[in-house]
Amino acid sequence: MAKTLSPELEPLARAYGVQTTYYNNGGRRRRARPEAIVAVLRSLGAPIETPADIAPALREHRQATWSRVVEPVAIVSAGQPGAVELRLPGDLAASALHFELVPEGGEPRSWRLQAADLPLVDVTSVEGVRYERRQLALPEPLPAGYHRLLVEAAGLAWRCLIISAPATAYGVEPQTRSWGAFLPLYALRTQRSAGVGDFSDLESLGRWTAGHGGSTVATLPLLAAFLEEPSELSPYAPVSRLFWNELYVDVEAAAAAGSRQAARDLLQSPAYAGRARALRTAALVPYREQFRLKREALESLAGCHDFGAPDPALRAYSEARPELEAYAAFRATAERQKQPWRLWPRRLRDGDLVAGDYDESAKRYHLYAQWLAERQLGAVGDSFRAAGLHFYLDYPLGVHRDGYDTWRYRDLFALDTSAGAPPDGFFTKGQDWRFQPLQPQALREDGYAYLISCLRNHLAQADILRIDHIMGLHRLYWLGKGFDPGDGAYVSYPAEELYALLCVESQRYRALIVGEDLGTVPRAVRQSMKRHAISGSYVVELEARAKAEAGVERALRPAPQQAVASLNTHDMPTFASYWRGLDIDDRVDIGHLGAEESDAAKTAREALKQALRGFLVTKGLLEPGAGEDERAVLSALLQYLAGSPATLLLVNLEDLWLEEEPQNVPGTAGQRPNWRHKARYALEELDDVPGLVDLLAVIERARRSSDGKQR
Repeated sequence: MAKTLSPELEPLARAYGVQTTYYNNGGRRRRARPEAIVAVLRSLGAPIETPADIAPALREHRQATWSRVVEPVAIVSAGQPGAVELRLPGDLAASALHFELVPEGGEPRSWRLQAADLPLVDVTSVEGVRYERRQLALPEPLPAGYHRLLVEAAGLAWRCLIISAPATAYGVEPQTRSWGAFLPLYALRTQRSAGVGDFSDLESLGRWTAGHGGSTVATLPLLAAFLEEPSELSPYAPVSRLFWNELYVDVEAAAAAGSRQAARDLLQSPAYAGRARALRTAALVPYREQFRLKREALESLAGCHDFGAPDPALRAYSEARPELEAYAAFRATAERQKQPWRLWPRRLRDGDLVAGDYDESAKRYHLYAQWLAERQLGAVGDSFRAAGLHFYLDYPLGVHRDGYDTWRYRDLFALDTSAGAPPDGFFTKGQDWRFQPLQPQALREDGYAYLISCLRNHLAQADILRIDHIMGLHRLYWLGKGFDPGDGAYVSYPAEELYALLCVESQRYRALIVGEDLGTVPRAVRQSMKRHAISGSYVVELEARAKAEAGVERALRPAPQQAVASLNTHDMPTFASYWRGLDIDDRVDIGHLGAEESDAAKTAREALKQALRGFLVTKGLLEPGAGEDERAVLSALLQYLAGSPATLLLVNLEDLWLEEEPQNVPGTAGQRPNWRHKARYALEELDDVPGLVDLLAVIERARRSSDGKQR
């Protein structure tokens, strides 16, 4: 392929939604290399191998697009008169059209019209064929939801998913302001847990939070994971977005409610108690050992080895969820094959699993573990809501490349690409996130069934759902196979259709949607979020400014009303690490910063700290001269956020005892113990941690006394 962008390649890229240029975080315009664009186009299905293929590929794409009478997806406003556009080639422009509308949960309605009787939008010629664009008015306003339209003409048929969407996602009253506690569940320690927090511990954290005036409990994704081989500890690389992580099941509670004496005997044995005690006292979360212990108990509870009659409730649950059978068979087959699914024998790789391809006991284990995980997680949500608490969950951007979702829904994923990010000031070589992006057009052809199922899986549990990297609704940076992160290209997504899904589902489940919109985010993204009532993120460590000409009174911009505010996130240094500059030293240790860059970073950090001190003094939140007391600064910042218009203040519990160790340092896989850091204190000890309860009381007073208007 040519080294420069040919005139033919630009329109082909545009046709497939590939952006040939983008602006980096410094505001400079960057042009993607032609080779990178071609690699991404191939991943999107463009039939190009040589420059001579470009023009025919564009012609083929145009013909395929216009030969479809109706788009696979259309959006109308819920409860309002709606219309769908039709594209009619010359031979259909004078023919009779048959329509069938199947409302969600309603009775089908059929009618016939002459194409010429429909309002004409315009006439155009595509590859020598004349097309008329006409507008079909729907026979009645549609309620919020998903409706199916069938269009038939001349023996051909086309289907369209009509998303009848509310204008906005579910929201809360502007004056509703509260605070919540954040802690990863794997990091939560209690005196009864065995090395990792479980769903019962999460319920206990809820009671503790409510007892101190909090309204919300937030944690990281709780989805199914590979915890043995292959091992993947990141909660942002789940096996599936449709199933939960059995590592968090409380086996003792399950045994107490179950009927298997063998399981109770196992849990009460000295050997089991000794192993649990060793895991509880381990400095970091020992995932493999923890998982093996948990699985041993779950297998005993499930009766995996005696093959007695299955629990009637489990049988009913399994029958009601056909997807679960496929998931359990996949996990059991993966355990027997001991290699990624791409390396399985062809029949298994292609999704045809039958009895004998896996151990029945392993399949039974996965069925039971999911049933139990969903029951216990649902009980946590019920307990929270009964106490007036909200459950805040995180929806990850991607899934593990070797997981269930890519195997089951492979046609929806670009399997020979990877999502990532272009070079920036922090990651000078760019990032490869090592998960495969979803194919935009394949999602539309699928009627978004997979994404709707993923959202419902989360919203059935969560009152607040954070969408990781919400810019992914608009575009994602794709890397072709064999290309470095610096050689990628952005691919556009049908943002309005994806927002429509969020609006429908959040209104149905009465759940607040929060978008992670941190870093360099185009203005159009935040405008779309505001238009659809999607809350944004406000993080002090990213908002702090130290420009002398602005003055200390502008060191922090006011937190927006429609936002979730915090000091940091799980991917950032803790408050203590940030304030002490330890994160800068760590970046030097791992090779992300040189000596000169380190000095510059420390100078800039001191300027930020000075600006923040002055800002807090001007707001009356920090006594003059108290700026060297980091606890006083922490208290003042939390007061500022609690008194802001932000809908919710999320408090990282580890900040309250000035923890230095982060939960995750991006870009350091294998160099840092990411996703393994335990909380320093057990939940039962928190009220005795010096100053912790006082800080929560300060937050609660600030929330109650403020009018939510920051000046």
